[in-house]
Amino acid sequence: MLKNAFLTLLSLAIAIGGGGGSVWYALKAQDGVGAIRIGQWTAFPEIGTQAADPYSKARVAREGVLALGRAEGLSFIAERDAGGDQLRRECAYMIEGGFPTARFWTLYAADQSLGVVDTDRPRLAALQSYQVLRQPDNSVIITVGNRPAPGNWLLTEGFGRMYFVLTFYDTPIASSTGLSDVTLPRIVKAGCNA
Repeated sequence: MLKNAFLTLLSLAIAIGGGGGSVWYALKAQDGVGAIRIGQWTAFPEIGTQAADPYSKARVAREGVLALGRAEGLSFIAERDAGGDQLRRECAYMIEGGFPTARFWTLYAADQSLGVVDTDRPRLAALQSYQVLRQPDNSVIITVGNRPAPGNWLLTEGFGRMYFVLTFYDTPIASSTGLSDVTLPRIVKAGCNA
């Protein structure tokens, strides 16, 4: 009798724990149902539409973000550099390359909750398309780190994981046909503080 009760409770604990853990993992992972990957960047193009999958809807509800509709824009999130390592706040990076056509885009370093990384100088923790210096070929080179750099510089401070969030507003890449030939900038690690 006691053995049956124990086995029943153990089975329930495994089922509830395993189910909850798998849902947490599915919502936390940047890859998954409905995701597209371009280089190091991942996006969920259907997230703000009626056709969004249940995991995307749950992700929006959990994070409390306002999802962009297909006609409004598209957000890409990067959690790894070109070498496959997780992005760290104590490391310096170069984000280099061309940006797709858009009326406006923003880039910021984010913490685990995808909010802007806390810094003493919050206005330096984000960049937007109207303020960046461009190369002659219209590409952009952005230095990311805790030490000021000439040109485009994005401030990050502290230690731990971080993400880059790149959002394009009013862009043709948000349509299903626009994603096939899109290239996004590469994220290259320049070094880390010991």
